[in-house]
Amino acid sequence: MAEHNEATNDITEPELTHVAENPAINENDAPCDLNGVLQSLPSNVINDLLSFGICVRCIFRVFGVRGRIYASPDLAVNNLKDNLKSSENSNTAKETKLCRLCLGILQFRFVDEKEVVVKKDSVDDMAVLIAEMVKKEGYQIDGFSFEVSVPPVLLENDNSFWSYMKSKFGSEPWFQEKLHTERISTKDALKFSLVSPLENLLDCKSNMSSFRIRLTYNHTKGLNGTEKCSDNDERSKRRKTGESNLVGEKPFSSSVENESSDWCESLQEMANEPCHFTCVFCREPYYFGGRYLKYSRNVSQTRWIIDDERMGEASVEEIIGGNILQASRGDSFKFHAAGREDIDVRMLGPGRPFLVEVQNARLLPSELFAKDIEKLINNVENKLVRVRNLNLVGSHGWNLMREGEAEKQKQYAALVWISRPLKDEDLQHISSLKDLKVLQRTPIRVLHRRSPLEREKIIHWMKVETIAGSSQYFLLHLCTQAGTYIKEFVHGDLGRTQPSIGSILDCRAEILQLDVTDIKMDCFLA
Repeated sequence: MAEHNEATNDITEPELTHVAENPAINENDAPCDLNGVLQSLPSNVINDLLSFGICVRCIFRVFGVRGRIYASPDLAVNNLKDNLKSSENSNTAKETKLCRLCLGILQFRFVDEKEVVVKKDSVDDMAVLIAEMVKKEGYQIDGFSFEVSVPPVLLENDNSFWSYMKSKFGSEPWFQEKLHTERISTKDALKFSLVSPLENLLDCKSNMSSFRIRLTYNHTKGLNGTEKCSDNDERSKRRKTGESNLVGEKPFSSSVENESSDWCESLQEMANEPCHFTCVFCREPYYFGGRYLKYSRNVSQTRWIIDDERMGEASVEEIIGGNILQASRGDSFKFHAAGREDIDVRMLGPGRPFLVEVQNARLLPSELFAKDIEKLINNVENKLVRVRNLNLVGSHGWNLMREGEAEKQKQYAALVWISRPLKDEDLQHISSLKDLKVLQRTPIRVLHRRSPLEREKIIHWMKVETIAGSSQYFLLHLCTQAGTYIKEFVHGDLGRTQPSIGSILDCRAEILQLDVTDIKMDCFLA
């Protein structure tokens, strides 16, 4: 039995806005007494609909019944016989194989991922199935958001059903009253049915949680085939601006009213096969922010593979992100840093700000959880990377990083060799240069992957530290604008960076080692 993925309705559609938070709990004023609900409805019509093949929950929803009654375990057809008003037609009520309106969704019948037809006897059994799946996946939850997606053909079923009702009962007073009642969609009725039992089984409330339970139903056939759906699409394209397509609005058209017999045959054909059902869980990303220090000159910032060969012994991304992912039991992670250093450059000082975004974490993180991960990373024997101030942050961590990136200053310490002995006047000259403007063309070493542009950068200050016993080696301390190519500023990059240390000292200059000693950003300092 091949599954056909039909377009599904998003839960943010207008028809769902009145139950978006918690349909089962927010409807405390809704009737919960089965007998009371039945007494408010015409018994002859109920029997007629049951005989026609409409399930009890669909009968309730098309009559606008709301609330916890949908979660009642007594909604089997056989249980209704004693509650129905006396009617000579009451014996016609019988259990149908599959509801012609919801196609089994509100009867908890479906085709699972193994192409096996499943029938749950009650709403509680369906809730148990979902709750066990949540627990099997190992999720820790303190709340859940419940989402339902159904095939578009169900809306067509509802619209055509009311055409049928109008043609048969349109002259009766009760119909005129119900005609203007806001009706309940299949997905809302399913929420009314399942949310309360799930709250009991999962021991938490349904709310706007970061953890989502999503039920998706698809059906292999559309109403009267593909042509019918295409016709409806064309009609919807011609719909006047501002005209609503909510279930609660009048959905009738003359063409649909004249097709009741065709609709009945189509429903009977579709009702031979239930919908395909999938249940997925996901949690919104968690963000961990902090600063990292890199002590090795053989560790890249991100995983670096060339021709299936790893460059360097490890990466900051894998060491930090891998440990956070494993501890959170997530599906994947993304590593983001405020800039990057070359593989042979150490990151010292207070460290470089970073974010780790964990997708679909099974565990609920906390500040204590973050500190435990920090200790785990920092206790690794090889000490390649260290983490500071690791904390659980919201998505606002992005803003903190972005706000500081454009304006940040960076400080470096570079071991430099020059082709002549360093003089005292060289020290004074270099130290006197403040806010030096430098023009840098894209460096030759990155020209294969960067656009050939010319950039103006600022060297805010420089200071020379001499090395005892050596006249041609010294440490250059400098503070620069973000994005300055330090290596090229030292050796000049064959004249592509002007001025450079080489041109300033009028000699050849080479950089031997480079460390980042500070990144002037306010984020993740504590």
